Amino acid sequence: MSQPIRLHILITTLPGRGQEQVDAFERLAPLVRAEDGCLQYDLHRVVGDPDRFVLVERWASRAALAAHDVTAHMVAADAANRAFRAGPAQVVELGAEPVA
Repeated sequence: MSQPIRLHILITTLPGRGQEQVDAFERLAPLVRAEDGCLQYDLHRVVGDPDRFVLVERWASRAALAAHDVTAHMVAADAANRAFRAGPAQVVELGAEPVA
């Protein structure tokens, strides 16, 4: 049985464009949360910086995550995000268990 995949995705928008990230997430989140294997998909703003975010994702398996990455809505979102993001998102995969 595969372990769930846990991701923290660090996102920075262009200065003053953070609300565009929020708006895009609000449109995308219901589609992603309805995907097979999606366990969590939540966006958090970094305290004190309206243009930085952490997206927390959990997927039931690596296969579910791979399928997510190629959905039509994700391909379209990735293309649209370039208009307001400062650069590529940084994806951090977390280990299955806490270290302490």
